[in-house]
Amino acid sequence: MPHAMPDIANSTQAQTTGTLDRVGMSKIELPIMLSFENQAPTRIEADVEAFVNLTVAEAKGIHMSRLYLLLDELSTESVLNYASLRTLLEGFISSHEDLSDVAQLSFKFDYHLRRESLISKKTGWKAYPMQINARYQNQRMQVELKVDVPYSSTCPCSAALARQLIQDAFSQQFQNKEAINFDNIHRWLGSTQGIVATPHSQRSIAEVKVILADNVKDFPFIQLINSIEDALQTPVQAAVKRADEQEFARLNGQNLMFCEDAARRLQQRLIGQTEFADFWLRVNHLESLHAHDAVSETTKGVPGGYTA
Repeated sequence: MPHAMPDIANSTQAQTTGTLDRVGMSKIELPIMLSFENQAPTRIEADVEAFVNLTVAEAKGIHMSRLYLLLDELSTESVLNYASLRTLLEGFISSHEDLSDVAQLSFKFDYHLRRESLISKKTGWKAYPMQINARYQNQRMQVELKVDVPYSSTCPCSAALARQLIQDAFSQQFQNKEAINFDNIHRWLGSTQGIVATPHSQRSIAEVKVILADNVKDFPFIQLINSIEDALQTPVQAAVKRADEQEFARLNGQNLMFCEDAARRLQQRLIGQTEFADFWLRVNHLESLHAHDAVSETTKGVPGGYTA
């Protein structure tokens, strides 16, 4: 008759006693069906972290396989939404009765959205890096969402210097005041000699984290992305025609911003959204002039909340 396999976690004591805040697994690769904001369930490839605390100082450890099997059940038989996330976290704790009373989960993934171009209204896919972080304790779940949104930023200082060069070129071209007439100026402005300098711009990234208010029972990623892109006005485009490219150039020229300007725009937009109990944001201007990046961070300023 075969011998029973040893269960070290249950049958032995810890070599050194002590409670632990988080024990579990990271870099779990799982296909997940994700549903939020009335979007049809969509398959994502998620990088998952799963943890519980260990409240018994003498216990050898937790049962990691139980966490994994619950995640696998979600992957194969269910859809990740607000309700199922809560059920999953409750399952983490109930599967570790008398060992744990806090559960935490993190899902990191890219989500593809169809985005419409500025003028032609052509649509194309844009991938947004997203993250769902959740913590369950005392029958309360706190959910944090994170998203990275790319946009274009044009330097106000560079724009002013470019305008000065254009003024100088105009003065040289039209020293003879007799040559100043509408047709000559119009033709000159459309030439490479007329626009002798352009301001520098760069791809930029807005990283935004929000804590959902207790009355929010969804993952409002699209609302958050739309708020960010509307505030900044220069989101990176997907499918474009020439009219879209021209409109993108116009928007860049009408929305000159240092990293401080971008951060303040986002700060003012997010402060007014009651769905978010707290927020943290960081704007990264990936400089085309300098070898370093320009960065600005800020928070909502909630006591005991995020700090920059």
